[in-house]
Amino acid sequence: MQHSLTHCCPKNGSNKILHFCSRRSLYFIFATLRILLNFVPQTGYIHPDEFFQFVEVASGDAFDIDVYKPWEFNITFPVRSSLFPQLCVRLPYFILEGLTPYSEYFFGISLKTPYFLVLFPRLMMTILSFVSDYCLFKICIIFREPYVDRLTIFASSYVILIYSCRTFSNSIEIILTSILIYHVSRCIEFSNKVVLQSDYLADKYYKARTGVERAKIYKLRMSLPPHSLNDCLLLATITVFGIFNRPTFIAFAFPPIFFWLHRGLGSKTVGFLDFHIRIFVFVIFSIPTVIILILYDSLYFGYLTMAEVGKFEISMNNFVVTPLNFLKYNSITDNLKNHGLHPRFLHFLVNVPLLFNALGVIAVLTIVKMVNSGLRGRWLELPRIQNIESLMVSSFAVPIALLSIFPHQEPRFILPVILPLIFLFSHYIKCPEVGAVNVANKKKPMPSKLVKENKFGLKGVWYLCNAILVIFYGFVHQGGVLTLTSHLFKELKAKPYLMHIHLFTSHTYPVPTGILHLRNTKRTYTSDSGHKYTLTKDFNIYELGSKTVDTIYDRISSAIEECEKDLHFKRVPYRLYYALPYSLYNEFADYVLNNETQSFKFNLVKSFYPHVSMEKLPELAAFWDCLSMNTLQDCSLNFIDNVSENILNYLRQFTLVLLQIEYKNKS
Repeated sequence: MQHSLTHCCPKNGSNKILHFCSRRSLYFIFATLRILLNFVPQTGYIHPDEFFQFVEVASGDAFDIDVYKPWEFNITFPVRSSLFPQLCVRLPYFILEGLTPYSEYFFGISLKTPYFLVLFPRLMMTILSFVSDYCLFKICIIFREPYVDRLTIFASSYVILIYSCRTFSNSIEIILTSILIYHVSRCIEFSNKVVLQSDYLADKYYKARTGVERAKIYKLRMSLPPHSLNDCLLLATITVFGIFNRPTFIAFAFPPIFFWLHRGLGSKTVGFLDFHIRIFVFVIFSIPTVIILILYDSLYFGYLTMAEVGKFEISMNNFVVTPLNFLKYNSITDNLKNHGLHPRFLHFLVNVPLLFNALGVIAVLTIVKMVNSGLRGRWLELPRIQNIESLMVSSFAVPIALLSIFPHQEPRFILPVILPLIFLFSHYIKCPEVGAVNVANKKKPMPSKLVKENKFGLKGVWYLCNAILVIFYGFVHQGGVLTLTSHLFKELKAKPYLMHIHLFTSHTYPVPTGILHLRNTKRTYTSDSGHKYTLTKDFNIYELGSKTVDTIYDRISSAIEECEKDLHFKRVPYRLYYALPYSLYNEFADYVLNNETQSFKFNLVKSFYPHVSMEKLPELAAFWDCLSMNTLQDCSLNFIDNVSENILNYLRQFTLVLLQIEYKNKS
């Protein structure tokens, strides 16, 4: 039964990855959905880092525009390598730049719009995400485990459908971790075979009675393929790339590299000398990549110039090591306070279930059970140290445990554990009765009736939760920001040349200015007649975060007074806007109307739907009205009488509204 499940169908005995059959159909549906979701497009805005650590950085390098580079790329103390935004964003933009003249000539469509500027990098990340699918597929083939159901569960996860297609450094971590685990798995399986044969021949050698027989056995041992340093250069290179992408990659690389170093230890032919040789060679093979990446970042951030290289005027101050700066910054708790401090159990108790729902809960309970078995000395209940189960359990539990040391914990920080999690526990969703990896040495099989009920229940929970989270993070969460950006892009293109635009935002994520293509005000241009000039900044954005309404009012009042002065004395026309969640709209409107100064008036220009800001969640006004009533009956009657109005008012709060602010005396 187990052997038959390792093939999708009898026609695919060689396990071709692109073979189409009915058993693979669901996987290919989810794989296609992963691609198509990018074109819809996804308006969901998961985290500002998606744009400000990738798109914003590469846009300024690829195009002649103004951008707002984040503090991580500050040249005085850069904590992130610039290579990965260049590979994942600038390369797609290079393709976009090349296609733009043809799209304009043949179709009259410019590709330099927010839609395509977001689409091209996401397509790049989506293509790269399939590397993880391939790694999971190959690992299952190597260890003769069923792969169709694992791939289907993997592809149906919202982590893969949404997160892995976004320009996050964490998405790159998923890919690099998958590659690392795959190559280590391959090395483990190959070494196990070679060591087994080598130990067998070693026994035969010592038992041989004649020199001729020993010579034959010795030749056989020498003919065995080398295995000790297999893939060492590749593993070292991937590890270094991962650390320069995110230094937290050390946590994800540690278990696979440890298992790679540990291969064959305890056998007759592999000893601690081999272990130390592997460490030494691994470190040596890491050095070239480290040097190349340090040189790249040093040149990019201006610490080193080609002129200095040519003259050999180089000192230690000419080099910047971004992972080292990252660790220095995050080792200071006060710095982490700026980003939010969380309980150290948040990853295990909240983030794992949030990312992986039913499988996350099963995984945490399994790890707790294994820790309990270890503390009680029940070693037979644990997987053997040198097999795939131990590698996968370690690759899931150890990174989360290490990252839990740091008090700043976001769900996306642990995304790379999805591959070992799916490999170990996906059978609970699809086929609980077969293909279960033995992580707890269960002696009693689950009753068939319970299996069917459990299978149906967990499968329903898995698909329902992932569908909801795809909709929420893909389209609803901060969903109005990107549509607002598209609206602003059109307005900036259509406005009079001298018109200045001022935008205030609050209780929402920052607008990604890299896709607005603002004119470059930092560059000095030269006219045809030889005169040098710079462009005036015509778009200003003021992010007020979660400031109170009175503070927002004061800031807007001050800004509009300044704009009026520029209008009268410098003849600079302006438009001033304020973008806010509708859940804050009534509070803001009441404050403006009841304020004695009456500095300005406003009107609603446009609404962007759907949009949910966790900073200002929609409120159930009908619920609060009920609290002020005397009886439950009055509450029920009031709700029924106004049911349609209550529902509409609630749904209306799932929007981002754009207000145009005008001076009070303006006609």
